Amino acid sequence: MLISRNKALHCPAPSVFKGVVVLSELSLCYRPSTNNSFCTESKECLQYELVCKTDEYEVRHYSPTRWVSTDAEAYFMGVGAAMAFRRLFQYITGANDRGIQMEMTAPVLVKIPEETKMWEPAIYTLNFPLPAAYQDKAPAPTSDKLYFTDMPEMDVYVRSYGGWMLSVTSRLHTHLLTKELQRVRASYNHSFHYGVGYDSPLKLLNRHNEVWYVADGEPVCTDPREPTPAHTPRPTHTLTDSPTVAPSDPLPHTLSDSPSLPPSNVSSAYTTSNSSPPTPSDTPAAPTSSSAPPSPSSRLPTEVATDSHPVVEPDDVH
Repeated sequence: MLISRNKALHCPAPSVFKGVVVLSELSLCYRPSTNNSFCTESKECLQYELVCKTDEYEVRHYSPTRWVSTDAEAYFMGVGAAMAFRRLFQYITGANDRGIQMEMTAPVLVKIPEETKMWEPAIYTLNFPLPAAYQDKAPAPTSDKLYFTDMPEMDVYVRSYGGWMLSVTSRLHTHLLTKELQRVRASYNHSFHYGVGYDSPLKLLNRHNEVWYVADGEPVCTDPREPTPAHTPRPTHTLTDSPTVAPSDPLPHTLSDSPSLPPSNVSSAYTTSNSSPPTPSDTPAAPTSSSAPPSPSSRLPTEVATDSHPVVEPDDVH
């Protein structure tokens, strides 16, 4: 488990003028950047500060950012995200009051409510991060279904996975992340989580997706019950300390150490035993004399031979 805090980011405290946060002072701190190895298609990707990392998740710190958002009602996350994506894509390609075309940024966030029912549609919120040049003065959307969201400073628990961000895969990795967070007794917002995507639908290989949970309070980066995570693999040298035979020993050596016949006699013993069937343990031995062959009745058990020739009592003779 690696625990580290990156001190490369030094964010000044935002100025407040009549209750309004001056976002321009923070533009250098939260602007999208290209420092993410998994962000390969967008010129601008949201940067973050890595707080810590374990085998199952990592904790990131995000500074305040402004997003353009829209809601979609659907039974499945994939359907709702597709509906909302069209509206946001139209906005960045000119459907705004100034007709400005903006570059696509990453990641795309889907806010997913935690309490969903199969027979009722849910409200999914899709968010695009605004480019750095429009963080403080973004053009207004022409559609009344779009609005701006100012996300506050936050720490998030992140689990990454590949493939496509479908409803099934998103639920699977959401379950795995919540299971681990409950195991380490981490506090987080249980009302919703984020499904996060970095790639366009045209990218087929090396896709990157994430699940986010917003942390409540100080994030947990250590296991409170064990000094190391329970899923840490055991050292491999313990196998050599075992008194048993090492798995790498060849098979003939194993056979030669056993009290049974050596490998060269195994085949001959097997052939001899198959040439003449074994005599039952309750069958008397055949006569050793070579002059007269044994009678068939001599191979039968004593009680069987006696029963086959009952003795005639003297009273029965007439």
